[in-house]
Amino acid sequence: MHTVTLIPGDGTGPEISEATRRVIKAAGVPIMWDIQGAGQDIFEKEGTPLPQRVVDSIKKNKVALKGPITTPVGKGFRSVNVSLRQNLDLYCCLRPCKTFKGARTRYEDIDLVIIRENTEDLYAGIEFEKGLEDTRKLIDLIKGLTGKVIRPDSGISIKPISVYATERIVRFAFEYSRKNKRKKVTAVHKANIMKYSDGLFLETARNVAKTYPDIEFEDRIVDNMCMQLVQKPEIYDVIVLPNLYGDIVSDLAAGIIGGLGFAPGANLGEEYAVFEPVHGSAPKYKGLNKVNPLAMILSGVMMLKYLGEPKAAERLETAVASVIEEGQNVTYDMKPTPDDPTAATTSQMADAIIEKLR
Repeated sequence: MHTVTLIPGDGTGPEISEATRRVIKAAGVPIMWDIQGAGQDIFEKEGTPLPQRVVDSIKKNKVALKGPITTPVGKGFRSVNVSLRQNLDLYCCLRPCKTFKGARTRYEDIDLVIIRENTEDLYAGIEFEKGLEDTRKLIDLIKGLTGKVIRPDSGISIKPISVYATERIVRFAFEYSRKNKRKKVTAVHKANIMKYSDGLFLETARNVAKTYPDIEFEDRIVDNMCMQLVQKPEIYDVIVLPNLYGDIVSDLAAGIIGGLGFAPGANLGEEYAVFEPVHGSAPKYKGLNKVNPLAMILSGVMMLKYLGEPKAAERLETAVASVIEEGQNVTYDMKPTPDDPTAATTSQMADAIIEKLR
């Protein structure tokens, strides 16, 4: 019996969380779920989207499965996802991007793994708001140190990149490659422009790569990487990136395999692991039993592997692949047109996967 923290999320999160619970149970893995609310609804009730009880639950159980949570744009509370990563030192965001037969995409036989550093870069949360006294002091300091003039009506974000965090994430990428029989690691950066942050990332990645002579290593500038992923994604294998580029490129890779509805994710640290779909909470579809649950179900597959249940994980992924390929019991986003009357509901798609597991 495994004990796992379950954060249903908000918007459509509870619906896809319930679908995921059902298919994991059908796969034969006994799990005791420690259910913890977080997100927009909890913020309105408790004044915080991430109560300490949620973090305490994950620290106790070590593993969590999390539904999507709404993050206000430009105002309100900071991202719950970012807070969890920082609180639990979940330094690695792992996002496999793999095509399934029957998915609506222009590509075939894609099998990429995006490994994103989670704790630094522009997502570190070191920001200075326009017009504040501290911001003015920083602008004056930068002018005194560098001679660079920043407009007084500017907001400022700081981009830290350290040897420690870069070495840790790049080493994770190489260890993952060895364990999963991957052949190549590509480090992505903008070192031609940001020589002291991205330049440090690249230099550190090259140094780590020297200790893994059995695995091919290369690097790509981030804009060129985006173009090449569209042109020839099949030549890439494991891709390791700083935080912001990882966020962008992982969504691009998800687009290659058919969209965020097929994109599972995991946030991993030395002690804790949080598995979650990478798409948003789609609040306009809340309660409609309509959205695609596959990203969360596939995150559950990743979780089962992490928990030491590889056979159940393989059975569940095979069942998912079969339902996708048949194309009958799938949600509206996987049909030729979104208004297709034969589209399955969230729960019906879960039922079809469960039927394959029997």
